Parts: sequence; C-alpha cells; structure tokens
Amino acid sequence: MESDWLEYLASTGAQVVDGGVTDFGDAFAERAAAATGSVLAPLTGFSVLAVAGEDAERFLHGQLSCDVEGLAADRSTYGSYNTAKGRMLASFLLWRAEDGFRMLLSRSIAPGVQKRLQMFVLRARVGIASRDAEDVLLGASGPDAAAAVARACGPAPANRHDVSAWPGGKVLRVPGGRFVITVDASRAVDTWRALSASLRAVGAPCWDWLDIANGIPFVTAATQDQLVPQMANLELIGAVNFKKGCYPGQEVVARTQYLGKLKRRMYLAHLGIETPPASGLSLYSEDTGDQANGLILAAAPGPHGGVDCLAVVQSASMTGSRVHLGALDGPPLEFRPLPYALE
Repeated sequence: MESDWLEYLASTGAQVVDGGVTDFGDAFAERAAAATGSVLAPLTGFSVLAVAGEDAERFLHGQLSCDVEGLAADRSTYGSYNTAKGRMLASFLLWRAEDGFRMLLSRSIAPGVQKRLQMFVLRARVGIASRDAEDVLLGASGPDAAAAVARACGPAPANRHDVSAWPGGKVLRVPGGRFVITVDASRAVDTWRALSASLRAVGAPCWDWLDIANGIPFVTAATQDQLVPQMANLELIGAVNFKKGCYPGQEVVARTQYLGKLKRRMYLAHLGIETPPASGLSLYSEDTGDQANGLILAAAPGPHGGVDCLAVVQSASMTGSRVHLGALDGPPLEFRPLPYALE
C-alpha cells in the first residue's frame, strides 16, 4: 500500500526520491507558501509505531520521559526515549489509540527503536509493530488548514495537542496551528484530494521547516545517543515529566534539571547557504577553537533563501562568540528567536 500511495503522489507531480516526497515541481514557491499560506504535505520522513496490549500503558510509562499514565484519550504529548545515561535514542509524538498507543518518530530510527523497545517487553502483554503499511501521514498548516481539515475529517482539534478521531484515523493539533492527520491507507487518495482542493501541496522538507520554525526537534539516526532531552529543549515543549517514577536515564535527566547548569541548548539559526547540512554535522566557535562544541539537529531550506536549522551549541558561544558550520572557517550561524522562551 505504501508504494501505491507514493505512485499516486508521483502521478500528481510529486518528486519522489528514496521513498520521500521532495516537492511538487516548484520547491521555492512551496517553501514560500509554507511560511505564509495554507499547505498540505505528505509526511514521508516519519513512521508510526503501534504499542498495543493490556500492559502497554504501564510498559511505556516505565520507558519514556513523558507522562503516559496521565495522557488523556483526546490529547497527545511529545516525549523522549533515552539510554541509561540519559542520551536520547528518540524524540516523538505520542497519543492513545483504541488498542494502546501510537508513536510518531523519524523514519530513520523507527526500526531500531521498535527492536530496542521489544527487548524490554519481557513478560508484559505488549506488542510493538510498525504502522507504515496501514497508515498514511499528512500534515496541514496555515490559515485555511482548520477549515480544510474540518471538511475532510470532521471538526478540527481546537487547541494544541488536542486529538480528534474520524473514520479514517486521527487528527492531532501540533504547535504552529498545524495538524498531523493519520489516514487509513485505503482512504489516503480520497483524503488527499479533499484536502488539496483548498491547501497547496508541498514537499516533506516544507514540513521539516515548519517543525524547525516552531522549535520542535526530532532525533534522527545521525543524532541518536548524543543529547540529553534538555539540550534539545524537550522539557520546554512538555516532553519530560519530572514527577513520574523511574525510566531509562531518569536520574541523569533529573540531575541535569535540578543540580547543574545546562551548558548546551538548542537554538534556531539561519545559514546563508543553499544546501541543508546533514543532521549531526559539528559546529565550531571562535571561543573554543578547534574543539567542536555543538551539532546540527535538523536543517531545511528557508522560505526566503538560505537554510534554517535547529542547532545545539554552548550557550556561552551563542551569546559571546561566533558559531560556524563544520569548521572555524565554515559558514556562520545567524541566531534567531525561538517561538518559546528558553529558561
């Protein structure tokens, strides 16, 4: 079914490369539309894992940084899955389903996260499976998005992190007035047609840019096992619950929050280059010399040229020095305000 879906998108003008939709023929115009207009994107860079069974809630509550037990049926939450040393193996969006939970995360890490979670199931009555063959993911954004979603999928969720059910799946409202829509694969084409009647089709990189502009980080294969959640601002977007019990890395995450000053943070930045740097690429600053002091977490072409990125770097370097991409003589980062306050 997934290949059928991509074939359909290709028939509408989508450029499909390595299983992802890069654009629909005019990438520059699509980026401009994503910044100020109303757009619809196939979220081909993401996967969904189903965690189902009688013990799914208890199991996930003991594995993840977010409050799983307190998650209402009509709400979603960001979260992280960490190593014992508190380093993130995944960041994700989580919501309840009729048989358990669904986890949206980067496609590049989904198989590995599924395998690792399965290792810890032991005797719990929990099953973990990919939903890539059953579900299609769409993203809608812009001033006309809520009305378009309402026409195609029923009433759109009104508030951030609200979740509504419709016959084809779920609609989740996420930061930036956007909507993530899960669609049964058998309904994908009809749903796309209904939504694209009033929303401009754009490539997946436009949605990546919207995540970046809203300060929402997703760990990829290149950035696994490198950052504690606070370095990526996860506690600021509700992804860490500091009152819950033990989960992998909990002691490190709590100690980082309460006992130590966080030296590195994630910032929004602009680069005057045309090709987005790879996630995980090192950053250098003039105050630390040849020693790397940060990395690119995510990057995407900006709507007005250049590249926008989420960069994790030492706060002292961001405020008191100049930060460069890849080397001391690399392109400089121009830092810009995030849509939420840093602590």
